[in-house]
Amino acid sequence: MNEILGQFAPISLEEMSGIRLMNRIDTKFVTTIPVLMRLLEMAQKEYWAQEIAGERNMKYDTTYYDTEGFDMFYVHQSGHTNRQKLRFRTYVSSNLQFMEVKTKNNHGRTKKKRMKVTDMNLDEQEKLDFLHQHLRYEREELIPAIRNNFNRITLVNKAKTERLTIDSNLQFFNLVSGVNRHMGDLVIVELKRDGLCYSPVLEMLRQLRVFPHGFSKYCMGSALTNDQLQVNRFKPKLIDVEKILNR
Repeated sequence: MNEILGQFAPISLEEMSGIRLMNRIDTKFVTTIPVLMRLLEMAQKEYWAQEIAGERNMKYDTTYYDTEGFDMFYVHQSGHTNRQKLRFRTYVSSNLQFMEVKTKNNHGRTKKKRMKVTDMNLDEQEKLDFLHQHLRYEREELIPAIRNNFNRITLVNKAKTERLTIDSNLQFFNLVSGVNRHMGDLVIVELKRDGLCYSPVLEMLRQLRVFPHGFSKYCMGSALTNDQLQVNRFKPKLIDVEKILNR
């Protein structure tokens, strides 16, 4: 994969910061490494690859929190658009860590608030203030629920109207059940574009017969590694993931 990535023209983090997707639409796709290799070959002329300190396939480490009753998981599963997630994300290559609250509103828009941190101690006053301001759940309810690791490639189209994140080597470590799961060749692609503007990669994905498919790392990882959870509404997606992995 590194050989193919090396053939993309690079774009720096500073150049990326100038890309503002003001009317953002997010679409996820689920596929496998062999299909990804074909997609990368097709995309070379239309996209830049983000490069930081010489790396183009960066490592991420994320820990999600939930309540003891897994309220955030169940709100998501029920289909409510007014929902939240709390996570600590570490960018391994740069050793940067952020506490993030993601809120999806009733209009389907996702807003992310974050603060830079050095650890996951929720009881420090600055973190408590942040949570009080942005999260609807009380600190006393929160527990670390699941951790995941993955590698991420970020592509930017040359019209600078979209970003494409590509996550592979996905692993889940359930902090409640103790169950771990490596997702093998599974790849999660997320297209973040400015409104309904033309997207080169959509036609490429259609040619490869890869179609939109929701995949929340927190919810799917939890469903795959904690058999105490009620996962009825996720069963079709879980079956789809197993089919993709067994192709």
